[in-house]
Amino acid sequence: MSGIVYVRGDATAPQGKGIKLIAHVCNDLGGWGKGFVVALSRRWPEPEASYRRWHRERAGNDFGLGAVQFVQVGPYLWVANMVGQRGMKRGSKGSPVRYDAIDTALAAVAEEAVERGASVHMPRIGTGLAGGVWSRVEPLIVERLIARNISVTVYDHDG
Repeated sequence: MSGIVYVRGDATAPQGKGIKLIAHVCNDLGGWGKGFVVALSRRWPEPEASYRRWHRERAGNDFGLGAVQFVQVGPYLWVANMVGQRGMKRGSKGSPVRYDAIDTALAAVAEEAVERGASVHMPRIGTGLAGGVWSRVEPLIVERLIARNISVTVYDHDG
């Protein structure tokens, strides 16, 4: 079993061959417009539109902390909208990151990756606007994805 591969680059342009899932963390308020989601929306409209619809219709679906929505954006490429943040940083008491929700969401991403034979690509999820620390997120990725022999690449963006 190998570990997480860290690279400099853009997680919206995942490297390598084969089927890929781009995983990222969303909030539970339906807000989309800061952080990594801006880069996603610049590249594809579908993840944002799907997320907003998922939130708007939440009374009739599974939207909530720990839930994941898989949105196809290319023939071999999906975006995993993972709800792992309670609220937003502004006005919150403490960090909005919810490690248990990220853990639950990563388990669902692992199932999807195994089913599709996909690799998983992501920025340092949960550490930007969510206010989390990588030393708490990284072990979740190792336990949920690496332990299942799923290839994981984490992208550190330049600037």
